[in-house]
Amino acid sequence: MHIGYARVSTTDQRLDLQLDALKRAGCERIFTDQASGARNDRPGLEGATSHLRAGDTLVVWKLDRLGRTVRQLVELASQLEGRGVHFASLTDGIDTGTAAGRFFFHVMAALAEMERDLIRERTKAGLEAARARGRQGGRPRKLTARQVSHAAKLLADPETTGSDVAQTLGVARSTLYRALRAKSSLSKL
Repeated sequence: MHIGYARVSTTDQRLDLQLDALKRAGCERIFTDQASGARNDRPGLEGATSHLRAGDTLVVWKLDRLGRTVRQLVELASQLEGRGVHFASLTDGIDTGTAAGRFFFHVMAALAEMERDLIRERTKAGLEAARARGRQGGRPRKLTARQVSHAAKLLADPETTGSDVAQTLGVARSTLYRALRAKSSLSKL
């Protein structure tokens, strides 16, 4: 019996491509998850592995749908192998039912992890280069330093409320107070 497993990481991604491929591959049952591959608590994967019996094959569209690290993939493959279950990845051409498939699985898993590590290193280097040029990452601030100073002066009047000032500036009250705390902690330095 072929049991399929499909996964996407975010809500804006769709499973259609994977589901179509798994159906064409003859999967009689398909389990799905909408979660990061780094997570170990994926109900769809748990459901798929609980339905597998000796001689069955767990089928995924691509190797990275199953796990994010070589360790995860190798551990799962070992568990499946210990139960007499095979593993197949459609786009990677892996079938652990053969010696060549088992070897190829380990090589592909190592390459997938190396690719993720390289992406992480390039991203980190790019962020450091941007910081060296004075660019800050993250979301732009809602209030300028001038607006925060003005808000502090307005709040010095006991009749003015934080809600009034926040409404005047077009921000939430929590945003206003967060900016005021940041300003006061900077001025203490």
